[in-house]
Amino acid sequence: MSTTTPGRWQFWIDRGGTFTDVVARRPDGGIATHKLLSENPERYRDAALAAIRHFLGVGPGEAIPVERIEAVKMGTTVATNALLERKGEPTVLVMTRGFRDQLRIAYQNRPRIFDRHIRLPELLYRKVVEVDERVGARGEVVSPLDEARARSDLAQAFAEGYRSAAVVFMHGYRFPAHEARVAELAREAGFTQVSASHEASPLMKIVSRGDTTVVDAYLSPILRRYVEQVAGELPGARLMFMQSSGGLTDAHRFQGKDSILSGPAGGIVGMVKTAERAGFGKVIGFDMGGTSTDVSHYAGELEREFDTLVAGVRMRAPMMAIHTIAAGGGSVLQFDGQRQRVGPDSAGANPGPACYRRGGPLAVTDCNVMLGKIQPAFFPKVFGPGGDEPLDAAVVREKFAALAGEIARATGRAQPPEEVAEGFLKIAVANMANAIKFISVQRGHDVTEYTLACFGGAGGQHACLVADELGMTQVYIHPLAGVLSAYGMGLAQVRALREEAVERRLEEAQAELEERTARLGEACAAELGAQGAAVERVDRRVHLKYEGTDTALAVALGSTQTMRADFERLYRARFSFLMPDRALIAEAVSAEAVGRSDAPEERVDGGKAGLPPATPLEHVEMTSGGERHRTPVFDRDALGPGRAFPARRSSPSATPPRSSSRDGRPRSRRSTTWYCAASPRGACATPRARRPTR
Repeated sequence: MSTTTPGRWQFWIDRGGTFTDVVARRPDGGIATHKLLSENPERYRDAALAAIRHFLGVGPGEAIPVERIEAVKMGTTVATNALLERKGEPTVLVMTRGFRDQLRIAYQNRPRIFDRHIRLPELLYRKVVEVDERVGARGEVVSPLDEARARSDLAQAFAEGYRSAAVVFMHGYRFPAHEARVAELAREAGFTQVSASHEASPLMKIVSRGDTTVVDAYLSPILRRYVEQVAGELPGARLMFMQSSGGLTDAHRFQGKDSILSGPAGGIVGMVKTAERAGFGKVIGFDMGGTSTDVSHYAGELEREFDTLVAGVRMRAPMMAIHTIAAGGGSVLQFDGQRQRVGPDSAGANPGPACYRRGGPLAVTDCNVMLGKIQPAFFPKVFGPGGDEPLDAAVVREKFAALAGEIARATGRAQPPEEVAEGFLKIAVANMANAIKFISVQRGHDVTEYTLACFGGAGGQHACLVADELGMTQVYIHPLAGVLSAYGMGLAQVRALREEAVERRLEEAQAELEERTARLGEACAAELGAQGAAVERVDRRVHLKYEGTDTALAVALGSTQTMRADFERLYRARFSFLMPDRALIAEAVSAEAVGRSDAPEERVDGGKAGLPPATPLEHVEMTSGGERHRTPVFDRDALGPGRAFPARRSSPSATPPRSSSRDGRPRSRRSTTWYCAASPRGACATPRARRPTR
C-alpha cells in the first residue's frame, strides 16, 4: 500500500451485529479505540460515522473534515444481515430455457434426514426469465441466442419493478459469449445491477455458480447504498472494505459475493498477525461478539474455503475458513418448561441484553453480570436511552430470580439465581467448545497443542472456561482483543484474487497451468495498481482433486511431482487415506496479488523479571464453579511488562474440568500464572500464560 501520510488519521472499523468497534491511528502514530452500539437511532444514523465524528471532535450534522483523514478501512455485516434476514434487492434470475428450477432442485441434499417435513431455504430470486440459448460442454452452439425475445422478457421484468439481474447459463463459465450479450441487454433495459456467472464465479457446477451469482446480484445493491452513504459524508477520503477472503479492496470494487464474512475476516487477520508477533505459530481463534461466535484454525497459513454453505445458499467464492455459531453475549436465554437453551435468537444491539437498560431479555452477558464476572462499576457507561448510564445489575437479579422460580415450579428443583446463570453459561461454553472441535479435532488436529487466541467483546469472559473444556493450556489475549476485528482492518493488506476453471488431468496440463496462472496474476496485479497499491507478491495455486471426486485442495503451482506430493500430504491429513490408482485432475487455478502493508509494527518486549505483583483496584464478589470468591480487579493499563498477577486457585472441592488429555485420561485442574509478555508501542500489551504447573 501507499506510504503513510504524516499528520492525518486512519480509522479501522468493524461494524458488527451488536457493536461497532473502531481503532483510530492518530496523526502521531498512537492508537485509540471506541465502541458503539451498531443500532442506536435516537443518537446517530450510522455508528461508524458517529465514531469518526467522536475522534475528530465534530458534532452531529457538522461536515467531517476529510482533509484530516488518510484512510478508512472497514468490515461490515450489512450484506451478511441482509442475506440472513432475506432483505436483499428483489432479483430476477435469467436462466437457460428448461433450467428455471435448477437452483431450487439443487442437489436435493437433506441435512436432517429424519425430518418428515423438509423446509427448503427461501430462494433469493423472485422471478425467472428463461432465455432461448444453449451452448454445449465443448463450446458447440446447441441452440442460438434469441436476442429479440430476451430483450422483450427483460423489459417486462424491468416494468414489473426489478432492477437487479443474475445471468446464469449452462456452461457459461467456460463459454461466456451468450451470458455477456444478455448481460449487456439487461443493462440496456435499465437494470442497475447485473451479475453474470462467468464474472462472479467462473467455475464448474451450475448450482453453486448460480447461487453465487444470485447472491452477488441480491447483495451488491445493498452494499452500494451503504458505501454511498459512508462515502457521501467522507467525500474524497480513501475508503476501503474487507473482503471475505481476508484482503482489503477499494469501496467501489466491493461486491456482494465477497462481503459475507467481511467483519470476521478482519478478526482472523488481526488474530494471526498479533499471535505471530507474540511467538505463537499454532492458534485456535475464538472470536465471541454480541451476536455470534466465530472460531478458526491457524498453523502457519491462512485457511480458505472455496465451496461454502451460508444461510442455506451454496457459494463458490474464496472465504476465510470460519465456523460460526449463534452463541454471543446477546444470545437469549430460554426455558421451555423442560430444558434450558441458549440462542440461537439474539437480543442484538437494540434492545440488547436485559442489563442494557432497553427492556431486553436475559442473555449470556446477563449471566456474567449475575455472577459478578462483569462489574458494572468498571464497565463503560454507554447504556440506556441517552447512552450515558451503567449496566443495570438490579434488573438482571430480578429477572434471574423470576426465571429460577419458573424453573423450580416446572421441575420441582429449587435453584438459587446464581446456579441458574451458571447452568446457562455451561451450555454456551459447551456450544463454543463443540464449534472448536469441529474445526480442529474433526480435521485431525490435536487441540491441546494449540494456544487459544481469544478476542471479541465477550471472548475474555469465557476463554478460560472454553480452554478448560478442551484441555488447552494457554490463552493469548491481545490488549486490543475487544476490538481486534477492527484492528485487523488496519493490519490487513490490499488483495485481489481471481479464479478460472481448467478440468484437465494434471500430467497433461502443466504448460496450460503456467500460462493461465500467469495471466490471472497479471490481472490481479493490475487491479492492485489501479487502487494505488504496490504489489508485494503474487501467489499462484492449482486446485487438485482425484478423478471422480468432488473435493479439490489448493496447492502452490510447481512441478507435477511437487504438486502431487503437496496434494497427497493435504489429502492424507484431511481424509486419512490416498487413492494412488486414480489420476489427479486440475479443477481450477487461482492467482492472488498481495499489496505491501503499511500496518504498524508492534514492539514485543518480555519486560523485567522480579517486578512486584500488581496492585488491585478493588476486591469484588464473584461466583465461579458453584462457589463465591473474593476476587481482585486490576487496571489493565497499569500492568507493565513482566509484572505478575497470580490467578486465584480454585477450591479443592471445585469440580474438575471435563477435558481429557490426548490419551483420553482426565486432566487435573491446573493453575496458571499470567504475566505481561509483549508490549506494542512501549505499553503493557499482551498477557501470555506461562506453561501451567500441576
